Amino acid sequence: MTHDSYVSPLSTRYASREMQHIFSDDFKFRTWRRLWISLAKAEQKLGLDITEEQIHELEAHKDDINYEVAQKREKEVRHDVMSHVYAYGQQCPKAAGIIHLGATSCYVGDNTDVVILREASRLVLQKCAQVVKNLSDFAKKYKDMPCLGYTHLQPAQLTTVGKRATLWIYELSQDMENLEFQIDRLRLLGSKGTTGTQASFMDLFDGDQKKIAEMEALIAEDMDFPGVVPVSGQTYSRKVDSYFLSCLSGIAQSAMKFGNDLRILQSFEEMEEPFEQHQIGSSAMPYKRNPMRSERICALARFVICDSLNPAFTAGTQWMERTLDDSANKRLSISEAFLSVDAILNIYMNVSADLVVNDQVIRRRVMEKLPFMATENVMMESVKRGGDRQALHEAIRVHSHAAAKKVKQEGGQCDLIERMAADPAIPMNLKEIEALLDPKAFVGRAPEQVTEFLHNTVKPILDRYPGLELEGILEV
Repeated sequence: MTHDSYVSPLSTRYASREMQHIFSDDFKFRTWRRLWISLAKAEQKLGLDITEEQIHELEAHKDDINYEVAQKREKEVRHDVMSHVYAYGQQCPKAAGIIHLGATSCYVGDNTDVVILREASRLVLQKCAQVVKNLSDFAKKYKDMPCLGYTHLQPAQLTTVGKRATLWIYELSQDMENLEFQIDRLRLLGSKGTTGTQASFMDLFDGDQKKIAEMEALIAEDMDFPGVVPVSGQTYSRKVDSYFLSCLSGIAQSAMKFGNDLRILQSFEEMEEPFEQHQIGSSAMPYKRNPMRSERICALARFVICDSLNPAFTAGTQWMERTLDDSANKRLSISEAFLSVDAILNIYMNVSADLVVNDQVIRRRVMEKLPFMATENVMMESVKRGGDRQALHEAIRVHSHAAAKKVKQEGGQCDLIERMAADPAIPMNLKEIEALLDPKAFVGRAPEQVTEFLHNTVKPILDRYPGLELEGILEV
């Protein structure tokens, strides 16, 4: 590794080897050669003068890219595709004359980009599914544990630890559905020619349009796609890139929500991300356990969300049948979005696999606030015993504010229960009021909602992604 020039942290710190491989030169140029072989096979089948010997020669060298030859040639001709056509031809002298026959550069460039979109998205979905599995196991385990719910980041009605996890899962499941939809509708560019008219193939096949359509169908089948786009200019529509990065932005948003929630909960000391035995939380304060993984999720998520604007602008500035101001931007924006989301999911898998729940802190915080939440129950029970609803409301309001003042301004313990029990206007004694303070009575249908959600929503997702437990999720 060199230390005297810029190296992307996505390569050295964040993204997995699997995702880096999908955006590697090897994957790209080997896919180019697969496409050239697929084109040659289709043209041969449809009657062009291409021999089995030529195709066998191409297949024999489909993976051993002679990079030095291609790089040297590109310095001379200043064209990446023609440099690799030349380099492939040097290895396959008998087939050199039929490589790239009738095609334009976007035949290999754009079709490869489509393959990369598909394969990178499949890896993203696998990792999303692993997060869903981790969180669903967590939700099931803690479906009955009452905790404070928050609106406006202020304590509100109770929920359960497991029910909160279903909110994280549901958002991510929607992102998965969106990305799955985009993969399902993804099509190869095919072989459309310089301006999308397939004029060169009209010459090759003597005007036989059925053969041209069949050629594209054969290529799509060989590359495991359901078909090609019906019309195009020179490139596939750049809106496709925008669709996919919008999905990645959604995943980043969902992960960021989880990361922020966990950072807040860790501040409250209710939950924590994993903290290893020898991990250092702060260089200055030895006692600290900073939520650095969740913070990294949020940092990378911001990058992806902002990056998702790039293909939107690119799609809107593709003049006529194409312009080349997409290329430099595309090389950066697409790859870095996928690599960043991969990094986010690596951390998300790691954290969600071993979340720490401080149940005693959660219960203490619940019991501090529960007397205030129980006031409506006290009021209703008192009405049943003959009390005046309006008078009870006023008495309880006064006691609530006095108890809150004691906690907030005097630093004392909440004595709301004792205050209400001592008030003759409230026909309930201390023991009777305390009997109303079972946290599980305040969580509504949260446990049942978790069970229903895991069965109706999560199980179908996990059924689509068998064999999870991806390797290396703790190496973050």
